[in-house]
Order: sequence, then structure tokens, then C-alpha cells
Amino acid sequence: MSLSPESKQCKIEQRNAIVKHSLKVLIFLPAALLINQSVWALEFGEPPPKVELKEKLGGRLDATPWSSDELQGKLSVIFYVSPDEKDTNNPASEALDKEKFPADKFRSYGIINMAASMLPNFLINSALREKQERYPKTIYVRDYKKVLVDAWKIADHSSNIMVFDQKGTLIFRKDGKLTDEEIRKLVKTVWDNL
Repeated sequence: MSLSPESKQCKIEQRNAIVKHSLKVLIFLPAALLINQSVWALEFGEPPPKVELKEKLGGRLDATPWSSDELQGKLSVIFYVSPDEKDTNNPASEALDKEKFPADKFRSYGIINMAASMLPNFLINSALREKQERYPKTIYVRDYKKVLVDAWKIADHSSNIMVFDQKGTLIFRKDGKLTDEEIRKLVKTVWDNL
């Protein structure tokens, strides 16, 4: 049975409409997901999505859990660092260390993105113990599964610095190496919010 030219034309138009609709879905769905991800990302003036590093996900050097709930109560600075970028922001660490912020209002964390390096964990842990000796007031934490990268949408394989006020809201962020000007801004941000 052969179709009339009008029926053939109608089938072609239906097929074209389906193809156009499918292309729209393929184009707009990823765009919608990207827009939606910004809702989950770390936003200025907002507390971060809650994360907890414990057991197989990570935790402190003494194996106790760490939670982002700890960002409340004191101004907190987080250095979230790939082991391969461990020295990238040493000048910022040293600048903060020189300031001698009051311990009752300030704390700092060094959270290590353990999954961002090919180095074996025992070597990274050894380097962390050395860092702990150099910066005894800093709390060092391991993130074995890139939990913060996924939950907070921060840069992977990088050195990230974030400052949270006493309410736990983000007030400063830099992914990558800080310039001298940015280091001064970081220090000023901390003093202005203590």
C-alpha cells in the first residue's frame, strides 16, 4: 500500500517535529542542570551546603569526623588544597599566621583533596604531619572522595581559600593562587569580620 503525497509530507513533518523537540531537550536540559547547580554551589552571603567527612570519606588527622557545622561560632578560613598544589598559597598561609588573630574568634582548616593526586596516601599523610607541626593552630582534614568539590562546586586539582563569618556564611573565596593584593584583602576581610 502506497501513501499519497500528502500523507508522505505529513509523516515527514511529524518526524521533523520530533527531531526538533529532541534537539531542544538535548540542548536545554544540560543548560537547566548547569543553572540548577549554582543553587548547590558555594554562594557569597550564604552558608555552604552541609558536608561531613568521616570514615571512608575522610576526617581529621586523628580520624575523628569533620563537619561544615563547625564553621559557625568563629570566623573560619579554609584552605582546600590538592596535594600537588600544597605550596601554591603558602604566602597567604604565612600572612594569616603572622597576624596572630584571637583564638577565641578565629580558626583555620587545611582540608586536603586526597583524591586529586597520584601520590600515595602515606606520603601525603607524612606531609600533613609536617604542616601540622608548622601550623599547630590549624585543623587538618582529609577529603578522600572530593566531597567538597562535589557539594560546594569548588575547583578540583587546585588551591582554594574560603572565609566564613561567625554565622558560617561565605564572605571571601579564591580558587587558585592569590596575588599580593588578594592576600591583603584576605587579611583585611578576616580582621573586619572578627
